[in-house]
Amino acid sequence: MTVHADYRLSQLAELEAESIHIFREVAAEFEKPVLMFSGGKDSIVMMRLAEKAFFPAKIPFPVLQVDTGYDFPEVLETRDHWVDRLGVRLVIASVEAAIANGVVVDDGKTSRNRLQTGTLLHAIEEEGFTAAFGGGRRDEEKARAKERVYSHRDDFGQWDPKNQRPELWSLYNGRIHAGEHMRIFPLSNWTELDIWYYIGAEEIDIPNIYFAHQRRVFRRDNMLYSESEHNPLRRGETVEERTVRFRTVGDITLTGCVESNADTIAAVIGEIAVARVTERGETRGDDRFSEAAMEDRKREGYF
Repeated sequence: MTVHADYRLSQLAELEAESIHIFREVAAEFEKPVLMFSGGKDSIVMMRLAEKAFFPAKIPFPVLQVDTGYDFPEVLETRDHWVDRLGVRLVIASVEAAIANGVVVDDGKTSRNRLQTGTLLHAIEEEGFTAAFGGGRRDEEKARAKERVYSHRDDFGQWDPKNQRPELWSLYNGRIHAGEHMRIFPLSNWTELDIWYYIGAEEIDIPNIYFAHQRRVFRRDNMLYSESEHNPLRRGETVEERTVRFRTVGDITLTGCVESNADTIAAVIGEIAVARVTERGETRGDDRFSEAAMEDRKREGYF
């Protein structure tokens, strides 16, 4: 009897192979790449993919974190664990330092999250990075759904959604002029569910705030925010303890959490499978300023 081997890849294996191919292409093509690393789940999956892409050698480029000064301590702890384990160079672009040095202006009204854009562009220019890996996925938000894997940025760091390069047959055009750079999105074709299935399959270490835990929170604009010195209460707001988890992490003043009892990867996957709102749409206050909030920021040079 003839036995035919099945060489077809699973969906996760296909996504992993595509992302690893992108990492290797960029490392071969660009002079000075960098991986933007926040310590959140998507950037951690990128780190794992980069680790696999170049194993047994070390990752051949540094990682860059844009630090608002308002990051969750649990996320920074996980960031440091990954950096130490893999022995990569960590470049921190501090919004606080950018304000002090006059790189960006704190007018008292603009959020630290929006000040990340100028801070990031300054760091890219100062370090001479020619390509920056980002963890954006097309399922997250409308503006990110428009973006290609290789996303061109002009010499002002700006993105033009009407002037993008074709990527037929997954062929990428990485040509840039002096002063320009590329944003690279290896996770473009992944979904939130794919990310969680991969975290489970690879047993990846992520911040514990992605799982259900007790936290002191308050409600604002129909979202639950963490009690924090950076989050002064407004009139009528009260703090209470609830069982919550985070679907996404960012600036503590703008990142909400959701009530949940999902304290395992399987339980989180079960929750996400029936969700009808993306993680950014449900828990990121910075995306609620307008219908085009994310696109406007990306045009200016945001992640």
